Amino acid sequence: MATAMYLEHYLDSIENLPCELQRNFQLMSDLDQRTEDKKKEIDALASEYIAKVRDYTPEQRVQHLQKIQSAYSKCKEYSDDKVQLAMQTYEMVDKHIRRLDADLARFEADLKEKLEGSEFDSPAGRGVKKNRGQKEKRGSRGRRVSEEDTVKKKKMKGGPVYADSVLSVTPSDVLDMPVDPNEPTYCLCHQVSYGEMIGCDNPDCPIEWFHFACVDLTTKPKGKWFCPRCTQERKK
Repeated sequence: MATAMYLEHYLDSIENLPCELQRNFQLMSDLDQRTEDKKKEIDALASEYIAKVRDYTPEQRVQHLQKIQSAYSKCKEYSDDKVQLAMQTYEMVDKHIRRLDADLARFEADLKEKLEGSEFDSPAGRGVKKNRGQKEKRGSRGRRVSEEDTVKKKKMKGGPVYADSVLSVTPSDVLDMPVDPNEPTYCLCHQVSYGEMIGCDNPDCPIEWFHFACVDLTTKPKGKWFCPRCTQERKK
């Protein structure tokens, strides 16, 4: 019964995922086509400029070069939009994977608690003390996930702010995790997100997020916090 409940809730949560993915992939394909068309336009403008540059007045040369520059800017804009859309698509899928990890952890914890309860109530199991401490389980991607999920916001430059559940793991477990090679890395240690993390308040910080242990923190400090690199830059 519990299995059916977890499965039903998860299937409901991903009901619209295929349509959303198809829409994003179609948009990326359209952006690709626009970029290719704009590149052809740039080639044509460049060829025309080279062929007629001697006959152009200084004003005509400037106007033609401005057309080429404008086409390059539009091409870059399409490329940036495609990159941003790809990152949003990755986050969309990753969010559902994280939820699956958390659901699996809760289901296994519920199942183990029921088994321990039946052992405790049976004659052979009397006197057995239940361990109600925090349990760590392996999720769908081999990560160790905690029953107590925290939430952190991932900042992406030039894009929206995403709220995702952070899987609570210890640093010693990270090296053993089979992690998606495309998953972004953070902090001075260049590892994936895990445990408690803190964001640098410098909007131009190239790293942005740091593990507590790597920056010698045990609790979140009051007020603004800057990473070691940004602190040195501010002092300069």
